[in-house]
Amino acid sequence: MKTLIPILAAIYGTALIMLTAMPFGNGQQTIWSEVASWLLTLLCIALTLFLVIRLEPKVFPDARRFTFKKPPLHIIVGLLLMVPLWFVVQEYSVFGLSSLMGKVRLEQLTFTPEEFREDMLSSVHAVLLAPVLEELCFRQLPISPFRRRGAQVAVCVVMAVLFAILHVRNAPGAFLAAMFYGIVYILSKNIWYSIILHVGHNLTVTLIGFYCLLGLGDLKISKMPNNIMPDAKIIVVSMFFAIIGLLLIKTKQQKG
Repeated sequence: MKTLIPILAAIYGTALIMLTAMPFGNGQQTIWSEVASWLLTLLCIALTLFLVIRLEPKVFPDARRFTFKKPPLHIIVGLLLMVPLWFVVQEYSVFGLSSLMGKVRLEQLTFTPEEFREDMLSSVHAVLLAPVLEELCFRQLPISPFRRRGAQVAVCVVMAVLFAILHVRNAPGAFLAAMFYGIVYILSKNIWYSIILHVGHNLTVTLIGFYCLLGLGDLKISKMPNNIMPDAKIIVVSMFFAIIGLLLIKTKQQKG
């Protein structure tokens, strides 16, 4: 039964994600449809937490080796500051891989105030709720039952592929992100770390939209796969943030 867990977790996670998208079934995005989606997502998170905290450890005792202990604040802030650099590395990696398979057509990334308003509505879900649900379903639920590191990494790869398929237009970036979150989860044995990284990634995308709306830089985007090319200013700022985040974590650890 354990070998079926990754597939069952993927089916379960996909079903919940589709459920949270039901309020947008008519194709219209309103504040009320967003609120309905938030509430459905919170319900799905609660159900999944019950499964991974109460039920899964009883069925698979090895799952108890993973913890839900919240990291200290300086770790959370430090990781969030380091995420923009990971985003830059991910996007340029996707661009490089895509270029090897053929010419990638880049277009100017633009945002109208209306588009940005819609993105701000959906960003509440994308930044605060979706990462929690997705990490529980695609990392915690399928990986924690396995004791051996090799099996955990194998499951991580399987879930990254399924996670990429779910994201369709951004499949290469989703695969790299899922592998990153999964490896961090395996090494830390704490789902909080992958959730924080996922939150930081989605927050970075939201802030880039704001950056673009204000006309602060020159950003390019490819449509297939969906790939944003950060400009020089974003690269420099992300490196600066990463250094601050690393110093914050290291300094606090030494004092502790």
